[in-house]
Amino acid sequence: MSTFSLIITAFALAGDCFAVAVSGSIAASRCSRTQILRTASAFGIAQFLMPLAGWLAGRRIVELIAAYDHWVAFGLLALVGTHMLYEARGAEDKTGESADITRGVTLLVLAVATSIDALAVGLSLALLETPILVPAAVIGAVAFGVTIAGFRLGARLGDIAGRRAHLAGGLLLIAIGIKIVLEHTVL
Repeated sequence: MSTFSLIITAFALAGDCFAVAVSGSIAASRCSRTQILRTASAFGIAQFLMPLAGWLAGRRIVELIAAYDHWVAFGLLALVGTHMLYEARGAEDKTGESADITRGVTLLVLAVATSIDALAVGLSLALLETPILVPAAVIGAVAFGVTIAGFRLGARLGDIAGRRAHLAGGLLLIAIGIKIVLEHTVL
């Protein structure tokens, strides 16, 4: 795999990380550096580990998952997005703490949901007999950086969106899930 192809692949895989970071920071009142680094680290680590898992798992396991991986990603994103929409009802009275995507089960679910496609990339690299460590590291590093950029953009958009931020963030997560399903079923 050429360096150019690897970088393009890494940015393509990090697109969902960027969108989730934007929506999460829109919905939060303010994200600390710790929250941003925790989320970027979780997304980067997940994007690093999934290609490794795909590479190690081989064709059989990924073929079992490939038929419905997009539905799993959609379900996870829709679950978190719906929760954010539910919270939007009371967002006027809250400080944004309940919409925190940067910790706990929510962070874990989002990290897995945004990195499922990287599993297939790992499989394809195994089939091409390409060493995996450098590509996985590049994919993880790009996801880390793109997530930080998403938080910075989302914070600015959140200032503009005000009270509707929870609603916008939840709808964006659901839209990402729908996009994943459409890419795998229609497009």
